[in-house]
Amino acid sequence: MHSKPVVTRVMLLLTIMVVGLNLRPFMTSVGPLAASIQADTGLGLQGLALLTLLPMFVMGLLAFSSSVFQGKGWDRRAVVSALLLICLGCVWRLFVSTSAALIATAAVIGLGVAVVQIIFPGMVKREFPRHVGPVMGLYSALLMGGGAMGAVVAPMVYDATGSWTAGLACFALPAALAVCLSGLFLPPDRVAPNGPVRLPIGVLLKRPRTWLLMLCFGLVNGGYSSAVAWLAPAFQARGWSAASSGELLAVLAVGQALAALLLPMLARTGVDRRPWMGLTLALQVIGFMGLAAWPDLIPMVWVVLLGVGLGGCFAFFLILALEHLPDPVQAGMLAALMQGGGFMLAAMAPWWVAVLHEGTGSYLAGWLWHLGCALLVMCLSWRLGPGGYARAIGLPGVAR
Repeated sequence: MHSKPVVTRVMLLLTIMVVGLNLRPFMTSVGPLAASIQADTGLGLQGLALLTLLPMFVMGLLAFSSSVFQGKGWDRRAVVSALLLICLGCVWRLFVSTSAALIATAAVIGLGVAVVQIIFPGMVKREFPRHVGPVMGLYSALLMGGGAMGAVVAPMVYDATGSWTAGLACFALPAALAVCLSGLFLPPDRVAPNGPVRLPIGVLLKRPRTWLLMLCFGLVNGGYSSAVAWLAPAFQARGWSAASSGELLAVLAVGQALAALLLPMLARTGVDRRPWMGLTLALQVIGFMGLAAWPDLIPMVWVVLLGVGLGGCFAFFLILALEHLPDPVQAGMLAALMQGGGFMLAAMAPWWVAVLHEGTGSYLAGWLWHLGCALLVMCLSWRLGPGGYARAIGLPGVAR
């Protein structure tokens, strides 16, 4: 009698996990293969930065159109189409021969990722209203785990085939699996019985809280995008091989995944996320300090601390944004806007680190920059207390 709902729930969770797994390999697979990509395409550091900058910018830009997706009853169709775009973008990478084409694939895949990231938070709040924290933690963990998969699998495929294009393109396979599972197990497209709860984006954009969330999310994820772009090249410059530097990037992603999964579960009984966010930001400060000052001392430790800090902070900001509003559509729009402005800001971080590297000859200044960003977010995040959610958003009829 009850077995079907349980099976349906389990398959939905499995689908969420597989979808999350496909949202980062296209970025983390680039760093370990950077030397080969540069040799074949002639891309410089700022050109390589575009492979992270452009998709993150697209993710951010599209999030400002979240009202096109939220509450319209298109969720499953939009997610399946977006995953198909990711799959096709990865297949295209197998045939690229120029830097322009490679950068174009990053934009195409980033477009698909953007649509998924707009829709999924609201979908999770609607389908798991009493378990938002753990399910968002699971989604975030698999998203970060996908980063580990990209960093490890890409150099393995490169070593086996001698082709960096194959190393980048192989992620079409898990994307195809995500397309199939989403088509079968995501909840059917539907509009709420009384129609979607309409909320013009302009209303949220007039709230200082929305901009504060964007700023904090962007500064934190700037640290992630720079680590994805430059951690492997930074250690290759210190004599590490492509495979070894890829493993370092994978350790970062595993630390992120474990933190994104476990920390929200540990924090599920509380309502104030700030102490946990303060902990994750402190870990980022220690990690960036270690990379800047003592990179050869205990690199794995610095990277683990950094990964735990970045992954936990990412998950807590998604949860915190969703907790600001009780309605899933409105909460999804706020989370989408936070990701939108945040990812546009984070997109510039790899380029800025490349500029600092070209000006100073090392990655020291870039790591110190992100250390400072983590300290700034640590100060700003104390304004995000749960008692002020309704007052900060100030929408009619919103009560906590």
